[in-house]
Amino acid sequence: MELFFEFFSFQDASIISVVIGSILLTSSSAVVGTFTFLKKKALLGDAVAHAVLPGICLAFILSGTKNPLILIIGAFITGWLSLITIDFIGSRTKLKEDTAIALVLSVFFGVGILMLTSIQHSGNAAQTGLDSFLFGNAAALIGTDLIVFAFVSLVLFGVVSLLFKEMKILAFDPSFAQVIGLPVKTLELVLTSITVLAVVTGIQAVGVVLMAAMLITPAAAARFWTQNVLHMTLIAGVLGAFSGLAGAFVSYSAPTMPTGPWIVMVISIIALISFFLAPKRGILSRNLQQRSLRHLIMDENLLKELYHIGEKDNTPFKERSIAAIMRERFFPEGQLKSGLIRLKRKGFLVNKDGRWKFTQLGYEKGQRMVKLHRLWELYLSEYLKIAPDHVHEDAETIEHVITPELEARLEKMLAFPETDPHEKKIPY
Repeated sequence: MELFFEFFSFQDASIISVVIGSILLTSSSAVVGTFTFLKKKALLGDAVAHAVLPGICLAFILSGTKNPLILIIGAFITGWLSLITIDFIGSRTKLKEDTAIALVLSVFFGVGILMLTSIQHSGNAAQTGLDSFLFGNAAALIGTDLIVFAFVSLVLFGVVSLLFKEMKILAFDPSFAQVIGLPVKTLELVLTSITVLAVVTGIQAVGVVLMAAMLITPAAAARFWTQNVLHMTLIAGVLGAFSGLAGAFVSYSAPTMPTGPWIVMVISIIALISFFLAPKRGILSRNLQQRSLRHLIMDENLLKELYHIGEKDNTPFKERSIAAIMRERFFPEGQLKSGLIRLKRKGFLVNKDGRWKFTQLGYEKGQRMVKLHRLWELYLSEYLKIAPDHVHEDAETIEHVITPELEARLEKMLAFPETDPHEKKIPY
């Protein structure tokens, strides 16, 4: 607890530098990663993240220093080279893109590990800490390192802000973007460049191995909370910033702990929570919606069949046994009983000694379901010229989603018909 208050009091300048650096790097990566995610190019981010390692090593070998600007340039060059190689393999050979990505990722990363191992055994004292690029080290984000990486992060934010509308169109429909006169090739070039740049800057906090997760996971989590691209981008940025802050705290409180894995752990937990608990789009919410829809269809089918039974003997409010309902239409017994109880709770049915009958509200609901079913059958028969014996199944599905507005249009189009294609009366 003492460490917690010490960290978040921000009295130490080095802590402030680490927090600002971590937030900027992770949030900028998450914002750029939103468009990589929307374009379904997640694996490209993974390839670039692994491909920058040889660039970092080569820049160190040539310069002999760990100047962040020089390392960024080297990483950017090999990151770009990896994308060119992937595109070349995909366009000039019969190999698919995922195969090309796997080849480039493994080869570039393998070369990077060889170069890093060679540097570590070279005896060059300046190489100390270079291996932190593998797993990240937020605690190193101080001094000139922070200035360089913060500047690059702000550039990424600026480019996304200025070209947000164009990138949104490009992510969803490149053909439309070309039709309306947008410079698609240039925008693709800009998006690719900032993706590489986001990876290059983010590896200081997260590391090469896990950078792809930082690029994609915040966007994937944000997607479950909204359908608006702007909101999704902002949420991804906030989630990335929070995970960066949490990772920096862990790195500060336990210096032996690598920053990158903890940042990824935090954002992964957030993503899992989003996958399951996000309203409307979360797994739990969608299961509840599907369950509610199944109950609605079951209940409406029950009311419709009770109306059919009453229609046959002209006694709509007569009490019916479960066996009588089953003779009209088969329902699984457990679902049938649950449906009857729900309908009683809603005020559509009453139960007396195990027998069920309509309330006035239930009768009107059942009558409307039969009306919608028969109107749709007639529409299919008259307007789409489908044979009367082929319209029942489609009407069974559509009747549950016909709105009052569509119902009124059907009545008007069909001139308020009295019977359906099977000569059965349409109730009004």
